[in-house]
Amino acid sequence: MQHKMRVFTGSSNPKLAEEICDKLGVKLGSIKRSRFKSGEIYVNYEESIRNCDVFLVQSLSHPINEMFVELLVMIDAAKRASAHTVNIIVPYYGYARQERKSAPREPISAKMVADVLTTVGANRVITMDLHAPAIQGFFNIPVDHLTALDLISEYLKSKNIVNPVIVSPDAGRASTAEKLANHLDSPFAIMIKKRPSHNESIITHVIGDVKGKTPIIIEDLIDTGTTIVNVVEGLKERGAEDVYVCATHGLFSGSALERLNHPNIREVVVTDSIALPEQYVGQIKVLSVAPMLAQATRIIIEGGSIATLFKDSGM
Repeated sequence: MQHKMRVFTGSSNPKLAEEICDKLGVKLGSIKRSRFKSGEIYVNYEESIRNCDVFLVQSLSHPINEMFVELLVMIDAAKRASAHTVNIIVPYYGYARQERKSAPREPISAKMVADVLTTVGANRVITMDLHAPAIQGFFNIPVDHLTALDLISEYLKSKNIVNPVIVSPDAGRASTAEKLANHLDSPFAIMIKKRPSHNESIITHVIGDVKGKTPIIIEDLIDTGTTIVNVVEGLKERGAEDVYVCATHGLFSGSALERLNHPNIREVVVTDSIALPEQYVGQIKVLSVAPMLAQATRIIIEGGSIATLFKDSGM
């Protein structure tokens, strides 16, 4: 028996869900989402999903705890409505920066989130550019880990940037920077920094030649923008030209957008994995991940290999 597919969205990014449905040629499912006066979350599927393969689109973005609990309630409601499978499309996986213990008595919150999602009833996770790829191993269910690297590299190629150098803002992004450098046939450099506290960093060294070159900084996410601005200013001090900043996830917490409106930043490139305010700074370029997420959904339903979505199938 062939199971029907249904796509529903949480509150975090309904526009992305609509675009995914448009690419799939299906109608976005009808779901009621509301809050009790006490703040408790309520959802109700307004159509039958019995024996359906249900896909729930929800980024764990601000307000993250609210979006997380809403997703849990949606999963539970789908399981109790006799859905055949519950597949969660989580373009941005929150808590991913808490993937290991770096000090005594700390949580590993990324693992806790994985445990809760699985226990509530998720059958599969589709996500993008995890802060730490090893988070896939926190799940005991299939995880399809997508990347926006090809999307970003194609956009950068279209810019015909003169004398580019790909810059990893820390050692943790070096592998991604190397892949992007290979795609663009460019050299790459690595910034060495120390972190006195969360969302703070100090650049200590740069490995690689950046003088007279146009840096392209590649990150998985931009939060407050403080680290990015420090990297930009560190590059300028070392004789680099004005900078392009690229990231999959634009959290833009606090005054990040104002901070990124920096005279030495030519453009900030992000995807729509997280819904952005209608009025964002003019130099923010948003690339759509809806076609890739739609194709991944189609492969899951019809069969095939997710690796065919990427140039580098080593992801």
